[in-house]
Amino acid sequence: MLLLIDAGNTRVKWALLNAGAYGAAGFDPALLGRWDDSGAVGRDALGQLADTWRGRQVSRVLLSNVAGEGMRGQLDQLLLRAFGARPIATEWFRPAPELAGVRNGYRNPLQLGADRFASAIGAHALYPGEALIVATCGTATTVDAITPDGLFLGGMILPGLGLMASSLAKNTAQLPQVGSRIEIVTPFADNTTDAIISGCVAAQTGAIGQALAAHAASHGKVRCILSGGAGRMLAPHLPHPSVEIDNLVLVGLQTVVMKQQASC
Repeated sequence: MLLLIDAGNTRVKWALLNAGAYGAAGFDPALLGRWDDSGAVGRDALGQLADTWRGRQVSRVLLSNVAGEGMRGQLDQLLLRAFGARPIATEWFRPAPELAGVRNGYRNPLQLGADRFASAIGAHALYPGEALIVATCGTATTVDAITPDGLFLGGMILPGLGLMASSLAKNTAQLPQVGSRIEIVTPFADNTTDAIISGCVAAQTGAIGQALAAHAASHGKVRCILSGGAGRMLAPHLPHPSVEIDNLVLVGLQTVVMKQQASC
């Protein structure tokens, strides 16, 4: 089995799937996002994954890690606890100038975050031939542009919704609670808490809207993809229709494996 891991700043997501079925019929995008098992844990509960994975017949692990060297060491130890010393092909996903149908337009391609590159690969595999804006709304919000022929143009990085709200509220008496749903009756709030939340939502959706407009000026119709924990909270406040896709980094990692096997 294949184990995919997406280690972010807040949570670690994973998926298990039978990679042996790939390759015979070529690349099939209908299989993307279909797992045999999957889950996510906060960084404080990382140790639980060893018990979750133990006994699984994993032969290959592909990992994306944007949480630093400390997290990499923790994941190495976690895999050792889960699978022991038996040989498992372990690969740390890294950006490249070109991979799985996506060309990396960053000035220094290796500087692009592994998660952003994986998300771009997954998004382009799901919607080939379309101009895309991929907004990943987590601890940070990234807003990236992909052309119909698979060129990753670059993007924006800004504080995520929760981080932005906490930062603005740091020196006020009221800390806004960003829950699972955001209600904004008017953009001109009559209290500090609602004003902070309204401003943060406007900043997040404004950045996404600006990216959509700029990309559409060059490529016409653009599809907006939202991912990350805050994506579904922002979706109702976007003036542009969007598609919400969970675990887009894992979809990108799965795409890489499927295309590698299809080309063998």
